[in-house]
Amino acid sequence: MSKRIGFVEPPAPIHIELDGEVVEAYEGESVAALLVLHRDGMSRHDRDGDARGLWCNMGTCSECFVRLLEHGRSRRVRACLLEATDGMRIATGSHTQDD
Repeated sequence: MSKRIGFVEPPAPIHIELDGEVVEAYEGESVAALLVLHRDGMSRHDRDGDARGLWCNMGTCSECFVRLLEHGRSRRVRACLLEATDGMRIATGSHTQDD
């Protein structure tokens, strides 16, 4: 089980929606970090149903794709490059999520 480092004083928490569940995050924290904390690093399932997740953590491999839900639309983004912002909605594909 992953957890945040305890000796660093974090900023005020924000909230994002991750697969329909409201989770606490910190402004600027990567969505990839939230996947590690709340989804054991899993971001989606492939066509065969196998779990996919973080690999390179620098935006090259495309393994960490999630869907950013905003303005009635959904777009694929790399979780390792996306910073958490208050009120954002993310769907991982590991759960059913309606937009």
